[in-house]
Amino acid sequence: MKTIVVRAALVLPCFWLAGVASGQSDIMPGAATGSMGAPYVTPGEAPHSISIVGKVILDNGAAPSEMVLIERVCDGQAYPEAYTNSRGHFSFVISRAANSFADSAESTAMGRRSASVNEAGEPGEHGIENCEVRATLVGFRSDSVPLMNHRYMDNPDIGTIVLHRVANVDGLTISVTSVLAPTDARKAYEKGLEAARRNKPDQAQKHFGKAVEVSPQYAAAWCGLARVYAQRGQPEQAREAYMRAVAADPKYIPPYEGLYMLAVKESKWKEVADTTDHVVRLDPVDFPNAYYFNAAANLQLNQLDVAEKNARRALELDTAHRNPKTNYILGLILARKRDFVKSAEFLRTYLKAVPNDPNGKHIREQLGQIESLLSPNSAAEEK
Repeated sequence: MKTIVVRAALVLPCFWLAGVASGQSDIMPGAATGSMGAPYVTPGEAPHSISIVGKVILDNGAAPSEMVLIERVCDGQAYPEAYTNSRGHFSFVISRAANSFADSAESTAMGRRSASVNEAGEPGEHGIENCEVRATLVGFRSDSVPLMNHRYMDNPDIGTIVLHRVANVDGLTISVTSVLAPTDARKAYEKGLEAARRNKPDQAQKHFGKAVEVSPQYAAAWCGLARVYAQRGQPEQAREAYMRAVAADPKYIPPYEGLYMLAVKESKWKEVADTTDHVVRLDPVDFPNAYYFNAAANLQLNQLDVAEKNARRALELDTAHRNPKTNYILGLILARKRDFVKSAEFLRTYLKAVPNDPNGKHIREQLGQIESLLSPNSAAEEK
């Protein structure tokens, strides 16, 4: 009997650079938004670019106490545009000068100018046909503002977007400790966010450190400090800071994400499984990456039924298909369970989605091994 090699090459999302994995980051304010004051529109934009400004509030009328991701959704595809500032305001610019949405997805994650293209891959007239703006915050459902009739000469203010709390979600991405933090601590925290965005870890560490010194229960500031330590290759200090955040606010999800990512990098699979389990208990609907890493960890631990269940849940929740690697993990799980037909199907799906994966040769070899075990009729049907 042939032995199938099912070694998994895991994809590790970089939470420091983009809050897409979990959907959120509390250390990345939009550059197109004043970090301490009202929103502003960057001067000197290209002719006919479209400026958008607005505000986000919670359904109780309060401004969110931390940054909220603003997305432009066009034909079902979401593009990150900016983050709100401390008052809930946001602004961004849709520019005809840019080349592609693909460039936009990366550049606007840091608050830079976004792109707009037509079906030919060229800048469209406005880039907002069939588009709407929404806010994204775990545990909340956002109202949407359509942009169909918005033109570059119009008033840029699209009004207020309301976030509505979703029932049956205990976890939070806005810590209650942020609301209770004194003014000096909040100012230091916001300076830490700005320094982190500008890739100045020394300054970020200094400001986050001051924030937790003034307010030792400030969970978001502990999280910011932990991420600085992680970026600087100091995992033990990062783990300690994340644990301080957990102790300050046990329902605050970002530190758990940081902890399981540290465990992934150290191949501590039982710790990964336990921490991701906790995340999905706190919030079973907003964290597909937690299910993904739980599946990967349980594959390593040979808990195949649990791994399959969580991989399938990750695929179900990842409606934007942001992590195609889940197909690969599920393919490996099914190969271990000797469901070779379905295993081959998921591996092909992954290779089709990511044809230039650096590990593509190894994955194709795995697929070849699996296909060799299919019956002739099954292999013909799969082809």
